[in-house]
Amino acid sequence: AKVKRQVLDQMDEKTKMEMPKRMVAAEFDNIWAQMTGELERAGKTFEDEETTEKDAKKEYQKLAERRVRLGLTLAKIGEDAKIEVSEEELQKAIYDQVRQYPGQEQQVFDYFREHPDAVAGLRAPIYEEKVVDHIMGIADVKDKKVSKEDLMKEDEA
Repeated sequence: AKVKRQVLDQMDEKTKMEMPKRMVAAEFDNIWAQMTGELERAGKTFEDEETTEKDAKKEYQKLAERRVRLGLTLAKIGEDAKIEVSEEELQKAIYDQVRQYPGQEQQVFDYFREHPDAVAGLRAPIYEEKVVDHIMGIADVKDKKVSKEDLMKEDEA
């Protein structure tokens, strides 16, 4: 997970492109709806999170831009490398979801059958993982021994 994040961070730093405004706006809207929904469910405010609505919007706008930039970049790399998500991989992801809801298996299957966008939501992280694995396969990766404390310190930073 740490290496994957480092790869994505480096890709984000090095990738400069004009991004489709509609894609960024749609991604921001999704992030914002999820975040405000979580705040509401938790009964919290922006102040509880030590921020303001304005600052939070600015932060989530940057996140939306990063997600779109990385999504487009990974899609292009995956396309060039002819990476695909197989039906078996997708079925495994659906079964993994089904197992999380014992006693409601049929409802989960029905949900995925009736909502192709939900299936696409399962396909995306599998595809991303395969593209990052492809990048790691061709990258010049060097192992470095570090203590657990140093490893965690980097994560905190």
